Amino acid sequence: MSEIKAFDKKIWLSSPTMHGDELKYMEEAYNTNWMSTVGENINELESIVCQNVGAKNAVALSSGTAALHLAIKLADVKPGDKVFCTDLTFIATANCITYEGGIPVFIDTEYDTWNMDPISLKKAFELYPETRVVVISHLYGVPGKIDEIRKICDENNAILIEDAAESLGAKYKGKQTGIFGKYNCLSFNGNKIITGSSGGMLLTDSLEDAKKAKKLSTQARENVLWYEHEEIGFNYRMSNVIAGIVRGQFPYLNEHIAKKKAIYERYKEGLKNLPIEMNPIDLKNSDPNYWLSCLLIKPEAMCNQVITENETFYNKEEKKTCPLEIIETLNKYNVESRFIFKPMHMQPLYKNNMFIKESSEADVGKDIFRRGVCLPSDIKMTEEEQDIVIQIIKNCFK
Repeated sequence: MSEIKAFDKKIWLSSPTMHGDELKYMEEAYNTNWMSTVGENINELESIVCQNVGAKNAVALSSGTAALHLAIKLADVKPGDKVFCTDLTFIATANCITYEGGIPVFIDTEYDTWNMDPISLKKAFELYPETRVVVISHLYGVPGKIDEIRKICDENNAILIEDAAESLGAKYKGKQTGIFGKYNCLSFNGNKIITGSSGGMLLTDSLEDAKKAKKLSTQARENVLWYEHEEIGFNYRMSNVIAGIVRGQFPYLNEHIAKKKAIYERYKEGLKNLPIEMNPIDLKNSDPNYWLSCLLIKPEAMCNQVITENETFYNKEEKKTCPLEIIETLNKYNVESRFIFKPMHMQPLYKNNMFIKESSEADVGKDIFRRGVCLPSDIKMTEEEQDIVIQIIKNCFK
């Protein structure tokens, strides 16, 4: 291959892909003057999501974080209550527990799916049997071990909340994520597999809880002619304009998943001779949505990398590399990549919270964070562009 030059146009990690239908529904909201938090787009989107995901009730909200927060409220988490939470996740999963005064107790990760470890969860219930809520997330669109986790929750009379913000369209044993918990949450943030630029969704089989969530999302106004309020509510309802964008995106979900899968497979083939592993896919039990393709550098191929709370650096070694070198190198070529999420128990905000792991020696989430890289997974990236990205990564191992 000739000398690699920086891309003129940024290769993104995962940016929105628009198709045109979105404008039709946005214009419909504009032309009918339904620009607020009521309108046909919202009603249709809630119906579409229920039909596609398999949920009985859906409440369209301003963000996935809003959906998670309302799920925590509906689960009746009170100040001081412990809540078992996925450790290797985006911080919103944990923050929503804290909003209600709950105390997140972080459960370590397992290598099979990079999600919550059932063995560690079982140990957590042995230590804190009074805990009644568990929040799981499906990292980068790969479902966790749902059956095992649900069984443990059932045995301990605990409510399961499913953070499916990253896994819309992914399936576990033939059923889509977003229906396995008592409360389930989706995100339509700008980097997700389909997007409204923002927005989220709360899913539940309980009509009563769905009505309660809708009320809470509109400042908990009572059903009288004047503004009457008996409890604290929130400005969390999705706008009819945002709903129009997501409504226009939804028919392309499977197309986006197919393109994301092709990107994953191309990385897997192109990097197969390097000392790396791709983020694991459990094809026996699940069909991921392949939202982000990631690599994990094998321990023997890691150069010395130091990560503190405020800085990171590495020492280059022959035939070895590290996430920082790959990320910095790709950035020089105008390519976006990122570290794997830093686990919650390592975050300054939560470093004093309890962290439950299988054994004293284990810390799977920390290990994945230290050795992992999220690769550009934008579906507008061409095969030729991805081939160049692959070559840049290969050069880091020289």
